[in-house]
Amino acid sequence: MSTAAPRPAAEDRLWSVDEHLEDILATVRPLEPIELQLPDAQGCVLVEDVMVPVSLPPFDNSSMDGYAVRVADVAGASEEFPAALEVVGDVAAGQAADLLHVGPGQAARIMTGAPLPPGAEAVVPVEWTDGGLGEGPVSAMRARSLAPEQAAGHVRVHRPAEARAHVRAKGSDVRAGDRALEAGTVLGPPQIALLAAIGRAFVRVRPRPRVVVMSTGSELVQPGEELGSGQIYDSNSFALTAAARDAGAIAYRVGAVADDADTLRSTIEDQLVRADLVVTTGGVSVGAYDVVKEALEHVGDADEEGAGVEFRKLAMQPGKPQGFGSIGPDHTPLLALPGNPVSSYVSFELFVRPAIRTLMGLGDVHRPTVRARLTADKALTSPKGRRQFLRAAHAEGSVRPVGGAGSHLVAALAHADALIVVPEDVESVEPGAEVEVVLLG
Repeated sequence: MSTAAPRPAAEDRLWSVDEHLEDILATVRPLEPIELQLPDAQGCVLVEDVMVPVSLPPFDNSSMDGYAVRVADVAGASEEFPAALEVVGDVAAGQAADLLHVGPGQAARIMTGAPLPPGAEAVVPVEWTDGGLGEGPVSAMRARSLAPEQAAGHVRVHRPAEARAHVRAKGSDVRAGDRALEAGTVLGPPQIALLAAIGRAFVRVRPRPRVVVMSTGSELVQPGEELGSGQIYDSNSFALTAAARDAGAIAYRVGAVADDADTLRSTIEDQLVRADLVVTTGGVSVGAYDVVKEALEHVGDADEEGAGVEFRKLAMQPGKPQGFGSIGPDHTPLLALPGNPVSSYVSFELFVRPAIRTLMGLGDVHRPTVRARLTADKALTSPKGRRQFLRAAHAEGSVRPVGGAGSHLVAALAHADALIVVPEDVESVEPGAEVEVVLLG
């Protein structure tokens, strides 16, 4: 669990986006490293460099099914005048390389991945030979089906081969003593493959953060159920759970909690056992039923010193009401987001995603930003003193708004892959102007 610093008293003022984010990142700490087996380490972040103990591949080996030969013995070979070589034996994958020797006028039948035997300088693919039948060239499928005694004897090679042809050199991938992976690397499938290939069964990583997501509101109904009068489907918890997983977390979605402070407080307390971070959505404004504020405003009074959640007004649109603090004996961070779908998602991208990436121990926790030319039918307007984030589609140096500015427009959000950022001191942006863009994809 992360350890939170004592929370300052809430101030009745307008916080900037940067101030709120800085406060979050100054409080959240990377999770403690643990040792994990490779299958469990996917998505985790390395906390130390991994060195290569043995070269990869560890020996010269064949990249083809064929015959290991000496270059001089196949020089000038052709369909009309093939090189006839004595087959001295087979070399299979997993077999020791020194069980046989290829001398002048000799060849060894070799399988893909098998070690190159002493004396051999190259591999000729089976398609370049008669497959040891004493006839013309044979298909690779037919040659692979031959029993060893059928292929023993002699083989005719119909093409020359250069030195090291179809040979994977020892250490051609990585050499012993090289650095395989740097600390800070996120372990995806290719990195797991490399670790396994160099013989690592365990790695030291920061675990993926466990994030609990819950929506609040008595009007919320789960998808698949029938809507009653005045009810809507709960989309926020699904969106934020998916976003948390996309950020690298292990995310748990809790069913929507009704507008009851005691129920919400009890639900959150029950979830702390599996949470490194708690995210709520809804109930942080000034309405009569904003139960998140009611449930958590004074939670620090009963918890250990320094715990508690502050509710703030931010100079941004959408997403003005926000809450942040820590709860429970382990001071688990909690971010309380607005309930409108767009406000909730934008707030996640700006505040929750960086918190998750910080828990993971990553150096760069922010989405990439670019400058792009605004494509729009008319000027964009923005309230003075607010940093506005508009859903947008970005492509090839240009960006266009998607949907309106309403915080409830989920359909427009589904077609956006970026956010246009309009600074606090800008009230209008003309088409063709260059704007800052946060890339979400």
